[in-house]
Amino acid sequence: MQKNDESMDNFEFDVLTEIGNIGAGNATTALSQLINTRIDMNVPRVKMLTFSELAQVIGGEETLVAGILLSLEGDIQGSLLFILESDAARVLVQRLVGLTSGLDSDTFTEIEISALQEIGNIITGAYLNAISSLTKLTISISVPSLAFDMAGAILSVPAIEFGKLGDKALLIESRFNDLDVMDISGYFILIPTMESYTRILKSLGLR
Repeated sequence: MQKNDESMDNFEFDVLTEIGNIGAGNATTALSQLINTRIDMNVPRVKMLTFSELAQVIGGEETLVAGILLSLEGDIQGSLLFILESDAARVLVQRLVGLTSGLDSDTFTEIEISALQEIGNIITGAYLNAISSLTKLTISISVPSLAFDMAGAILSVPAIEFGKLGDKALLIESRFNDLDVMDISGYFILIPTMESYTRILKSLGLR
């Protein structure tokens, strides 16, 4: 998503932020049902950032993360990237299936990878369903791809793809916590094309 003085005013950005908040809330509900635990969520940060700035927010370009990337087609085109720090990904997998490799392991087993893919599918699907319901726009998604790498490497994929349109994306940091010990941050990074961005605003009567 690109933002400049000519294309987006503060009110439009506030509306886009609220849509992102609702999407993240819907994803939290889906996650809560998946692991059968009540989860609270707060959104400490919503920002329009460059791809280099995104890496710093997540913890630096060399931070190890799990990234789930989807291509968006239909009325809204672009990408959605959901990122978890490696330790946070392990906590979620532990809640869902129980870890076999240990919390301090550098690798995930095939079962754990499959579980994390399922978590990613459900969370991102719930996020996009909320956006689709609010805007009445159709969104078709690709099969999500899962990668474990440094944040800089994972962010480079959408950065290269959408570099010709600009280098800004909407970051929604979501902190998930329950009544036990889980307290983790996930990052939704929404990157629609400029045409899709305009279509979203028009669907809400803003243009």
